[in-house]
Amino acid sequence: MKTFLTVGKVLTALFWGVVLANLLQPFAQPFALLLNAAGAFILLVHALELWLFNKRIAACAKPVQERVKVMLFGVFQLLGMPAERTFQALEQPQKEMQLEAENA
Repeated sequence: MKTFLTVGKVLTALFWGVVLANLLQPFAQPFALLLNAAGAFILLVHALELWLFNKRIAACAKPVQERVKVMLFGVFQLLGMPAERTFQALEQPQKEMQLEAENA
């Protein structure tokens, strides 16, 4: 899985490099227009991912850095992040420990 994520991130970085190169020195038409449209669409999808996974990203140690990585790599960054732990999942071990302490 780690290899898949790394290859995905490398290909995504290459895509953004081509989009940036197209912005600086436009390619022949209609490729320039299509590449700009694809770049805008991918940017929109990554922004949507930021919105949908906001709680998961906010739970990270460095949320600003994770947001930048999600904007660059999208789902490949999200799949590499640890799963979101809910409040209920965090609370459960504490209740069990409290019950064990009371029964001891």
